[in-house]
Amino acid sequence: MIEFSNVGLRYGQGPEILRDLTFRIEPGSFHFLTGPSGSGKTSLLKLLLLSLKPTRGEVTLFGKSTSALNQDELLEMRRHIGIVFQEFRLLDHLTTFENVALPLRVLGQPESSYRANVIELLEWVGLGHRLNAHPPVLSGGEKQRAAIARAVIGRPDILLADEPTGNVDPELSLRLVRLFAELNKMGTTIILATHELPLLESFPFPRMMLDNGEVRFAD
Repeated sequence: MIEFSNVGLRYGQGPEILRDLTFRIEPGSFHFLTGPSGSGKTSLLKLLLLSLKPTRGEVTLFGKSTSALNQDELLEMRRHIGIVFQEFRLLDHLTTFENVALPLRVLGQPESSYRANVIELLEWVGLGHRLNAHPPVLSGGEKQRAAIARAVIGRPDILLADEPTGNVDPELSLRLVRLFAELNKMGTTIILATHELPLLESFPFPRMMLDNGEVRFAD
């Protein structure tokens, strides 16, 4: 699913943020991505999302080297990758339903082809009663669940989550990670960046630990 070979990343002429990353992620796995602030977690997720290119080395996704892909091929590959941000990034002028359906609308799909699926997904994440609500009236937890629903509505093969529980209370954090675990059971490969120790101790998923630009794995 994911393979890094001697990958390094630097911004401009600065020092390498990530260096000599070599690892494989198997399909259907779930990993926590951990590390101190500034260790490069977000940069690694951007490499996986194909919004950054490595300074050196090779990133392979779905069996294809990403360095040789043209722009259209990169866009097509990104459609198989979902992303959940800490800051939600919902559009205030759209309803919950419209926010979640947005990735499908961008692809030009008619509402009749996805309406039932969007409603079913919102009910599954506990937002069936908030279909027509706009983000300003949603709680932090509701916004995050809407953001997760938007990230998975296109059925991505890989789901990346960048500190997705950073803006919610501990109880809701556990509920959200249980939601990610259910998605993983359905076959989605998940990499979830977090620094919250209670989450790491509450779930048995292996960890990718970044420190000084290098990565190591632990159960």
